Amino acid sequence: MATVLVTGSSDGIGRQTALDLVTGGHRVVLHARSDQRAEQARAAVPGAADVVVGDLASLASTRALGEAVAALGPLDAVVHNAGVGGQDERRLTEDGHELIFQVNVLAPYLLTALAPPPARLVYLTSGLQAQGEPHLDDLDFASRPWNGMQAYSDSKLWDVVLALAVARHWPGTLSNAVDPGWIKTRMGGSGATDELPAGAETSVWLATSDDAEARVTGRYLHRRRLREPHPAATDVDLQEQFLATVARLTGVGLPTA
Repeated sequence: MATVLVTGSSDGIGRQTALDLVTGGHRVVLHARSDQRAEQARAAVPGAADVVVGDLASLASTRALGEAVAALGPLDAVVHNAGVGGQDERRLTEDGHELIFQVNVLAPYLLTALAPPPARLVYLTSGLQAQGEPHLDDLDFASRPWNGMQAYSDSKLWDVVLALAVARHWPGTLSNAVDPGWIKTRMGGSGATDELPAGAETSVWLATSDDAEARVTGRYLHRRRLREPHPAATDVDLQEQFLATVARLTGVGLPTA
């Protein structure tokens, strides 16, 4: 039995991931952005062991969440599922960062840096990472014309960069990025082609399976199969520049293994 934290588990792929883990006999810690959403998560996944609350659009709240996660004790796996999709308008958080970048990139980085390294890390990305542009000098879209889907694609590229960078720095942790596919959720929209179980399957497998194929690290996967990520994601110099940038923005560096 593994103990697994799933962020953003009150809805969509995160909730399905949590349900599948509970069904598989694992101990699951849910996450929600508010107390109200936490109650919804408990009701939706009644077999979960616990729930932690933290708004990923706030660095202060994310830091508090990181402390709460650390207090849980060692985790076997963390599935960084929480995220927001493309926005019609550029929105800033209370910290002055563009919303998509903060929730999809800064928050999982900060949680990774604050919590004790688990045995396995799974970062949800998207096939749109292939269209991401690695503008380290304009992560918040302060200079570029606003394009919500480009901002989302960029964030998903940075999620792959994060997963691969952590894999290099923490050789004792299996760290991978997963494209769940185009899933029928509120974010995926009515035109999505795949059902929820398909979106959760690879994350559950990577988080818990003893299959040799699941015990990889520093890789990008879709439907349990290895895929080649955006070429920028494997650029070690870019990974290091990214880690230095997000450490400066959050005030927290990635600890040594």
